Amino acid sequence: MLSPLDTSERREILFARLEDARARTDALFTLLNPEALYDRAIPERHRLVFYLGHLEAFDWNLLAHTAFNHPSFNPKFDNLFAFGIDPVGGGLPTDQPSDWPRESIVRQYKSRVRKELDRLLNETDLNPSEDPFMANGTLLQVAIEHRLMHVETLMYLLHELPFDRKNVQCKSVESPESRPSPAFAGVAIPEGVATLGQKRESNLFGWDNEFVSNQVNVPAFTIDSYPVTNGQFLEFVRDTGYAHRPYWSAADWEWKMRSGLEHPHFWLREGNSWAYRGLFDRQPLPMDWPVHVSHAEASAYCRWAGKRLPTEPEWHRAAYGTMGGKENDFPWGNAAPEVIHGNFNFVNLNPTPVNAHPEGTSAFGVNNLLGNGWEWTGSRFEPFPGFQAFPFYPGYSTNFFDGQHYVMKGGSQQTAACMLRRSFRNWFQPHYVYMYAKFRCVEG
Repeated sequence: MLSPLDTSERREILFARLEDARARTDALFTLLNPEALYDRAIPERHRLVFYLGHLEAFDWNLLAHTAFNHPSFNPKFDNLFAFGIDPVGGGLPTDQPSDWPRESIVRQYKSRVRKELDRLLNETDLNPSEDPFMANGTLLQVAIEHRLMHVETLMYLLHELPFDRKNVQCKSVESPESRPSPAFAGVAIPEGVATLGQKRESNLFGWDNEFVSNQVNVPAFTIDSYPVTNGQFLEFVRDTGYAHRPYWSAADWEWKMRSGLEHPHFWLREGNSWAYRGLFDRQPLPMDWPVHVSHAEASAYCRWAGKRLPTEPEWHRAAYGTMGGKENDFPWGNAAPEVIHGNFNFVNLNPTPVNAHPEGTSAFGVNNLLGNGWEWTGSRFEPFPGFQAFPFYPGYSTNFFDGQHYVMKGGSQQTAACMLRRSFRNWFQPHYVYMYAKFRCVEG
């Protein structure tokens, strides 16, 4: 958790981060044509108008209600916009646009929440409890990172809208680039220890599933030096990988057949060639970008290649381990993340070539680990020994310890730098195709 907020400077830093996060989420709604606000970009998710109210409702419920026990001015909206959805087993929402409040009313709620919450934050002690889960600005940090997570959520939701539902004046922010593909090789990782999670006594912020720190001995293995590219995955597609039953688990095959999936979600078939469907337009498929696919597709590719996905400890060992036995904070060392290290922190809307950031290479020589797409692992999302759920947000992790979600590591181009810390864990269902998620294979 955060160190104690005992100076005005620390308070100002947190407030500045909150304002920056608000500005980022506000800006995303300018990418929409106004009439698209009530669209459902993805069948499994709420309509976009939900997110306009959700970010403020979350902050209000967490801070005003939980931290300061402040009475609500709109309990109906506090509840309506409280939680997103992650349906498992095929159940989809059926609400209609008319079921949601008018945009003007939602924006009034949003404005009032910010005004009243800012007053509370400025007038009230940010350490309202001796409970270590509540003290030291933890709740404000939760609000900030939750909002930054939704920058990524909103980006992949907006990605799914038809081009004419978006503001084409924003197209210039895309910056596709290409370069010669790198030489791919396997990197031998010697046996060693991987430290997962973080210590409670570290006094650093983390979500509940990041605790408690634990060490795992990892046998030797070999891992791809780069994530699998579009060009490499095209070989799998051309080799009828999507039609070859042995490459797929029973559940993945049934899902693939039911969905009619024949290629990665962001690809478009154009005659005998392929294109990439970007945020605002299509372009020839960039062969040196990482392929973004579901866990099921990544697993099938690995079987085709005679390999497998890395476990969470293996990924940690390859990313943070060193020949000398110590572990780095980041793949490149202990320096804070900068633009030279990878494609993250909202610099680009698109992926970049997998070899575009050699400065981000790990001590073992593994490249492009942070940014450019979360990386799938073969590990199911489970609690670490000593796990304790956040008392103020008990379902954040525990609702997903269901055996149906897999750990992702690293971060995408739309992941904030603060969430590139070594202990951070993301997770998704294996059949979710919308995420900016890449992968690499291992042997051994």
